Amino acid sequence: MTLSLFPDEPLPAEIIDDGAVLLRGFAAAQEQRWVADVTALQTRAAFRNMQVPGGKFMSVAITNAGGWGWISDLQGYRYSAVDPQTGKPWPAIPAFLCEQAARAAALAGYPDFAPDACLINRYQPGARMGLHRDQDEHDYAAPIVSVSLGLACSFLWGGLTRQSPTRRLALTHGDVLVWGGRSRLVFHGVAPLKQGQHPLLGNERWNLTFRMAKARYPAGQPSE
Repeated sequence: MTLSLFPDEPLPAEIIDDGAVLLRGFAAAQEQRWVADVTALQTRAAFRNMQVPGGKFMSVAITNAGGWGWISDLQGYRYSAVDPQTGKPWPAIPAFLCEQAARAAALAGYPDFAPDACLINRYQPGARMGLHRDQDEHDYAAPIVSVSLGLACSFLWGGLTRQSPTRRLALTHGDVLVWGGRSRLVFHGVAPLKQGQHPLLGNERWNLTFRMAKARYPAGQPSE
């Protein structure tokens, strides 16, 4: 699907939950720029499979960009200003990615979104993400902006407790899911990625999640 990036042309949007909006195909129009920026980032901060506190390693490979990067090890989950592999700061979020994340947030009803962290997940067939909620950020008023590139996935959308029923959302190349407000702490995950081939990314899915990890969200609450 090819979509215009001009702000006066509305994008198809699906209300997923209270405060959660799915922008179908949002990133597809400039897919080459998305892929080029992520490719450049991973040459400076390589993808890696991080260890979780229980001792196992994640099936998803990750890297980060921005002032803060999300990391996991035997000591727990947290944000760090430096890449533990290199001891250097994470690469900056490219301006194009920041602009697109802010625009997606605004279209979903969250103005003034200015991410200081971009967690990039690389899924290959069989990789999955268990149910969890994004709770390591400083200000829960800021939304999460999640961009899907490459192979389609089955995204698990739950509720405010781990025991809440989950439903499956089919996310395809270019889809952007934005959630905040009453849905900000919803449990979510990704079912094991199925085999496939994508014209740009082969047998991979890339997921970029933009967050305001340490910054205060100036808008405070989503707009009506």
